[in-house]
Amino acid sequence: MRAAVYDRYGAAEVVRVADVPEPRPRPGEILVEVAASAVTTADWRFRASAFPGGLWLIGRALAGLRRPRHRVLGSNFAGRVAALGDGVARFAVGDRVFGASGLGAHAERVAVRADAAVARIPDGVSDTAAAATPFGALAARSFVREIAEVGPGTRLLIAGASGEVGSWAVQIARAAGAHVTALARAETADRLRGLGADAVIDYRRQDVTRGAARYDVVLDTAGVLRYRDVRRILAAGGRFVPLEFSVGMMLRGLWDRGLVLKVSTERAADLEAIAEGLAAGTLTAPVDGVWPLAHIAEAHARVESRHREGAAVVALRPAAAISAAA
Repeated sequence: MRAAVYDRYGAAEVVRVADVPEPRPRPGEILVEVAASAVTTADWRFRASAFPGGLWLIGRALAGLRRPRHRVLGSNFAGRVAALGDGVARFAVGDRVFGASGLGAHAERVAVRADAAVARIPDGVSDTAAAATPFGALAARSFVREIAEVGPGTRLLIAGASGEVGSWAVQIARAAGAHVTALARAETADRLRGLGADAVIDYRRQDVTRGAARYDVVLDTAGVLRYRDVRRILAAGGRFVPLEFSVGMMLRGLWDRGLVLKVSTERAADLEAIAEGLAAGTLTAPVDGVWPLAHIAEAHARVESRHREGAAVVALRPAAAISAAA
């Protein structure tokens, strides 16, 4: 089968399409024929060996010290169940499914645990929209609802609001009843207001950390804010919740209650709740663009630029390259 592989760390051009053995589902797994996947921030960091804040050695140990341990990246997928491993009752062959695979989704087929963060794709939701959902939506739901404990009336500032995680965070926070201020480029303001932002601040024109507004939670989805600056705009009892953090921040987080350092969780129940929102039209999967598998290196470069507005989707079947609104 065809897959996007990388055999050394480096720029986007190290990713190429090659033939690899097809996986077989083990007990408890499903084999998914992938219609669409996505290149995420995690994918470009593994490919480039670009791990943040002094975590290079840990990241490299996970990825492979001398060369990549896993040749095929990709955690988001959308497609159909092609085969079942022994003991699987949750899905049936032919089901349209989407979810998070861990790795291996940049391929025509991927084997995934049936009890992982996998759910059925609702009728009327395209493969493109489904593939664009798991990484950003699951991270945003976990950070907004559980880690930051955003609720009615919470004054929330989201940095990187136009990105893959940020766009979902705006929607999920708005649904929770928060007052959402989005920190993003001015040209994305209309889109972000459409997703539920109450206000949009252009970070190129205004230093939000020097403003008079105070926030209960500052959620940094892009790694662009410094805690020493954010402290000036936190309300009493306010919290700074960054998705990326350094070893130094981890040490400070041991005693500073204003600094909340946790990682997101991926659960099937959360993805099913997100699927309900997609089906009802109350949630929208932001898509920055769609690339065919042969041009996946371009999708990597786009993600690494850190200026995308939503997910970078990779179409493995032509039918996947349709509007996310379908």
